Amino acid sequence: MLGGQHSTPEIIQTIRKDLGLDLPFQKRYLFYLNDLSPISVHNTENFESSIYLDSSKYTAHRLLQFSENKTLVLKYPYLRKSYQNKRNVARIISEKLPDTFLLAFSAILIATVLGIFLGIISAVNKGRFFDNVSFIGAVAGMSAPSFFMAAIISVVGGYTWSTQMNLPVFPFLFALLFASVFTIRLIYSRNQSSIQMKSFFTWSLKGFFIGLGGWLIYIIFYSIFNFGDWPLISLTLDFPGTGLNPNGPLVELNDYTGEEEYHWENLILPSITLGIRPLAIVIQLTRSSLLDELSKDYTRTARAKGLSMYKVIVNHALVNSLNPVITAISGWFASLLAGAVFVEQIFDWNGIGKELVSALKNDDFPLVIGVTIVIATFFVLINIIVDIVYGYLDPRVRLN
Repeated sequence: MLGGQHSTPEIIQTIRKDLGLDLPFQKRYLFYLNDLSPISVHNTENFESSIYLDSSKYTAHRLLQFSENKTLVLKYPYLRKSYQNKRNVARIISEKLPDTFLLAFSAILIATVLGIFLGIISAVNKGRFFDNVSFIGAVAGMSAPSFFMAAIISVVGGYTWSTQMNLPVFPFLFALLFASVFTIRLIYSRNQSSIQMKSFFTWSLKGFFIGLGGWLIYIIFYSIFNFGDWPLISLTLDFPGTGLNPNGPLVELNDYTGEEEYHWENLILPSITLGIRPLAIVIQLTRSSLLDELSKDYTRTARAKGLSMYKVIVNHALVNSLNPVITAISGWFASLLAGAVFVEQIFDWNGIGKELVSALKNDDFPLVIGVTIVIATFFVLINIIVDIVYGYLDPRVRLN
């Protein structure tokens, strides 16, 4: 409610007039567009005018004088003032946006580097164990909601494993068992070429996932039926904890010195949470695009001439397969700026998403609209940058 619980009709009317809420909707909309536009018309004499050129609101340069009191100006877009604290919306966004930008950039960096690497491995090992595991992981990553993953990662990484990590031994025992079986088969086989020469790592990874599945089944049944401990399955090893907090901002004020203290460790868990879904997309896009390039004539010719698969991928196929990946990365980066609302709220990250939630709770429409406009502007700018980058990655799309 405007003015608080003890406000009088006169106070409410004054506030409504100050915020422009006493005008018809059509006029409010036109005046808002006038404030938002870098080139706009303003009144220079009438203080009561809704388009009065107030120096406390606008940083403007006069271009053209229409009449004695009307002028055309070049100015910074004015996003109005917040209903909650009467502060300039642009100032609020400028304070909160860097933290959200840092969070989104960290998440997309993790997704890009790790996703391209895993996508290459999946493409090289098409149809094999690692490819199947990465596909299942990608589907799970794309299906998991951000708020669900944020809650789990915050509790596990910042609370359960903060001081000490208790990891089950059973999956590692299965990994050792599978690796031993592979080694014995390799030693005693008369014809080693008859064995599909899967790597020691791949066999170990198979055993680990099978053991992990068995351990999870045991945990589920134990939780439901409480049939007692099985020492071999329930045995755990203690490792040093993550040392991370379940939530917390990047910058905090020291209560004693009043100085700002940066807690970069608080960036790790929310970055991982935000990076899970784009990571899954990047893995699958890199895999499918790279497989398409490896099936073309120029890569098969390079292989026929004796180039190794590593050189074919790094020097030829990978660059040509990155266009759809860059499209996805750019779209996800802009989406993360808008979609970090739940993650910032759960991890108590002082970004634009947390500010947006507060604005929605208090019906602070200028701040909500301002955040929406800024994010939409980033979408447009990022798409323009991506089009420019395309020209360097693929000369076929350059404009003559």
